[in-house]
Amino acid sequence: MKTSLHHANDDAATPVLIGEGFAKPAVQASPEAIRWLALGAVAGPVLFTLAWVVLGFLSPGYTAWGTRIAPYSPISQGISGLGLGITAPFMNTAFVLCGLFLLAGAVGIFQGIREMGALARWSCTVLLALSPLGMAVDGIFTLESFLPHMVGFLLGIASPVLSFVVIGLLLRRVQRWRRFGSWLLLASPLTLVLLVLFFLTFSPTVAGTQTGVAGLTERILAVEVQAWFVAMGWLAFRRR
Repeated sequence: MKTSLHHANDDAATPVLIGEGFAKPAVQASPEAIRWLALGAVAGPVLFTLAWVVLGFLSPGYTAWGTRIAPYSPISQGISGLGLGITAPFMNTAFVLCGLFLLAGAVGIFQGIREMGALARWSCTVLLALSPLGMAVDGIFTLESFLPHMVGFLLGIASPVLSFVVIGLLLRRVQRWRRFGSWLLLASPLTLVLLVLFFLTFSPTVAGTQTGVAGLTERILAVEVQAWFVAMGWLAFRRR
């Protein structure tokens, strides 16, 4: 015999006791809402890329650690340089917004893959969320706060070396995501190679920001990493 315990003043999402267990909450995120949430992984990188492209042309330079660095060069100087000077409010906002969009996208992507178990879905979500977390950190702590900014950079750019492998292996267990999972397994070493290339060209000095090609190698790395987010978000949106 089934029994139901429910009071008129209970919240709409309160579980209802049925038999020996609880029914599902009355209020849940709809599959359609989760599907659209996945597009955050597309919107974030597009916004971020547009920001550093446009602001890179507009920036006259910036002052870091009391030294004036001008003119700004996207070839030799990193994206983080745009977080200082007159472009700072816009670039730092783009860092944070991109992080939030990507975080929403990570939730939407994996919570919509119902073939995966709950543990696998949330593990993938957390791993993929490391990168947007790093971007948000870089928007809060600018280049002059070097240590937390570098931690944010490593979370944003280096964490995919690990997360792409784990996520790729888990996605390969899902029939409709198997091919993309295989591509993610290749994305991990590619990201590692580009990361090493960046550090080989990077010099953590004021003089180093005015010469070399570290700005270019960083941009190639950023575009490569975020392209995988875009692909995941778009595929998650289309495949439901």
